[in-house]
Amino acid sequence: MLNHLVKAVPNLFTIGNLLSGVFSITFNMNGYLQIAAMFIFLSAIFDFFDGRLARRLKVNSEFGVELDSLADIVSLGVAPALLFYSLEPPSLFTTIAFMLFPTMGAFRLAKFNVKPTRGYFMGLPITAAGLLMACMGIFLYSNIFITILLSILMVSPIRIKKI
Repeated sequence: MLNHLVKAVPNLFTIGNLLSGVFSITFNMNGYLQIAAMFIFLSAIFDFFDGRLARRLKVNSEFGVELDSLADIVSLGVAPALLFYSLEPPSLFTTIAFMLFPTMGAFRLAKFNVKPTRGYFMGLPITAAGLLMACMGIFLYSNIFITILLSILMVSPIRIKKI
């Protein structure tokens, strides 16, 4: 019984990540953009701990990896893109950047799940990109070119050392 509870702990953090993303989207839809940005930060905190807990408790699983990626797409891909879209005046480039950010984030996560790396990330992690978008959102700032650049960096071949 205790073993089942221990196995659930990292997944509960992942669900916290997902729900924080959903709360971000909800607050965004109601016009509370800075609170929406804060929930993206909370998502990143949950994301930081879920994998570490799984490894420390020795309960890594394929299910946990997939659940983490799905949560990350919502909380660190869609939620930051929606925050950007809510701040930026409508235009063709706004729409392109809005669609590009979560799409490239999903590609990046799928690529990492298929071919994990040790000691480094290949491309900018979606967590870092989402946090940069949330930082801009805190100050009610958005920028099409930064959003497109972050999207491209997520699928780029650059190596970033893991912390």
